[in-house]
Amino acid sequence: MSNESPKTVHITVNDQPHETSAIDVTALVKEITGKDLTAGIAVAIDGEVVPASQWCRLLNDGETIDILNARQGG
Repeated sequence: MSNESPKTVHITVNDQPHETSAIDVTALVKEITGKDLTAGIAVAIDGEVVPASQWCRLLNDGETIDILNARQGG
C-alpha cells in the first residue's frame, strides 16, 4: 500500500481558482456538478470543447476549464 497522497491539480474552473485531486475530466465534472451523466453538460479546456467521449483526458496544472450546464427555459 502506498503512502502517497493523491496528486493535487491547480486549475481554474468557471473563472475561479480550484484545487482538485480529480484525475480526469469525468471526475472533475462529477465533483463540480454532482452528476455522473454527460447529458446537458459541456466542457471546454483552454477554450477548446472537449467531447464527452474524451472526458477520460487527464487534467494538467494551469488549465482553464469551463463547465456549462444546459437549462430549460426561454
